[in-house]
Order: sequence, then structure tokens, then C-alpha cells
Amino acid sequence: MALKEYALGGIYYSPLLLYALVGLTATIIIRFLVHRLLGSRRLWYQAWVDASLFVLCTAATAWFGATATGAA
Repeated sequence: MALKEYALGGIYYSPLLLYALVGLTATIIIRFLVHRLLGSRRLWYQAWVDASLFVLCTAATAWFGATATGAA
């Protein structure tokens, strides 16, 4: 996995922070669409669905980030 730190203003940032922000954005969009299509009563455990969706989106973003740089 291509986890090279990014320097911005003399501060090093982990790429996992960027992956998590993109994963959070994707989670919010997917959550909105699922709630819009299914309604909130169809999801029994909303907190578990939200947490697992965030983990899946972050992992997918990290995987796509690694394959885009050719590190996989």
C-alpha cells in the first residue's frame, strides 16, 4: 500500500487521514441515498450499518489509492 506522508506547511499528514475523509464523504452520500430509497425504518441497526459502511468505504478508498499509484 502506498502510504507516503504528505508535507503541507511543514507538517506531515498520513494518507490514511485523506482516505478516511473520502470514506466519510462517500458514507454520508450512500447513507443519504439508502435512507431516501428504503426509509429509516427498514434498517434495524442504523449505528452498525453506518459504522460498517464507513469502514468499507475507507478500505475501498485506500485500495483504490494503492492501485492508482501502482503499489499493489
